[in-house]
Amino acid sequence: MDRTAAVLWDESDGIGRIQLNRPDERNAMSKEILAAFETCVETAVASSVRVVILTGSGSCFSAGANLTGALQRDADDVGSALPSDRSYGMYAPFLRLLDLEVPIVGALNGHAVGGGFGLAMLTDIRIANRDARYGANFAKLGIHSGLAISYLLPRAVGASHAAEMLFTGDLVDGATAERIGLVSRAVAGPEVLPEAEALATRIRNAAPLAVRAMKRTLNAEHHQAIRHAARAEAYAQAETIATHDASEGVRALLEKRPPVFEGR
Repeated sequence: MDRTAAVLWDESDGIGRIQLNRPDERNAMSKEILAAFETCVETAVASSVRVVILTGSGSCFSAGANLTGALQRDADDVGSALPSDRSYGMYAPFLRLLDLEVPIVGALNGHAVGGGFGLAMLTDIRIANRDARYGANFAKLGIHSGLAISYLLPRAVGASHAAEMLFTGDLVDGATAERIGLVSRAVAGPEVLPEAEALATRIRNAAPLAVRAMKRTLNAEHHQAIRHAARAEAYAQAETIATHDASEGVRALLEKRPPVFEGR
């Protein structure tokens, strides 16, 4: 296995592992990671593994889209029109996780923010780092959420908690994430992956056909809804990215100051 790849795939003893592997970039959703992730998921789909663990390298699970890099490369990327298909296309490789018939355990080793939080929400069971931060900070950037977060989050935590997180853009720590049902449990950072491995082993040891059937039953009405929500969010994201508020939100983030939103 090439340990320098943007996304790593490994399988042993019936357990597959997908690991985002750009820790210096906080595992942000770069074109390199998008392509490598899709390849890894295709490999996982074609494999005989009974369960997959999804995790990240370093202190972040994923910081989401690299808005800072995009703005530094081209100041017109934010605050001008962005085709909805481009917005959806950035998330499409991650939606390939829906093609996996086996359970996905999210080992959230570190912070999961924005699109990275949406990626975490695509897993079936989540183990959090109690000291990390999780959430969709889009409202603080002047941008609509993406990756079907507006559908997935209320399913996990209920409408009220979801609305509070989305409308404020506030992040929650791992302990709070456990309390509101966002994750199954929160543990110390070094324990996240071992805990996920232990859980994956228990799933692997269960009857595989029954487990797959139960996953299908659990998700029977939802996979198409997730894709529909992701598409709807792509349109809303394209509209909001074209606003002055979005430009202000991202520039404020870069300049490490509070944004001043004007509603335009």
